[in-house]
Amino acid sequence: MELWPDNKLRKLIVVGDRVLIRPKKSPEKTDSGLYLPPGVQEKEKVQTGYILKVGPGYPIPMPVEEDEPWKEPEEKIKYIPLQAEVGDLAIFLQKGALEVVYENEKLFIVPQTSILLLEREEDL
Repeated sequence: MELWPDNKLRKLIVVGDRVLIRPKKSPEKTDSGLYLPPGVQEKEKVQTGYILKVGPGYPIPMPVEEDEPWKEPEEKIKYIPLQAEVGDLAIFLQKGALEVVYENEKLFIVPQTSILLLEREEDL
């Protein structure tokens, strides 16, 4: 599923337990037919959007073994991966999200703890 044409996000690296989300277009009117101004739509407590990039996860330190100097040095940090995957539809709390503009498009950087629900096309 191509979420960004020409892969413009390849230069971006999401760190830690965060994900990069493109907000889904909000409905412009209510079920009863009232039109909502953009400010009202963006101030909702819960937002939805598609995940574009995912960070490596939660860092956990590895024990250091100094007794074998002949061993190659290993990476000192391992990561517990996130549940969120690229392409998932995320329902997240607006309060925990940081809004950024990249390539003239509004995106959100959201910690996984602010994600309430994920919808994935394939079976989980």
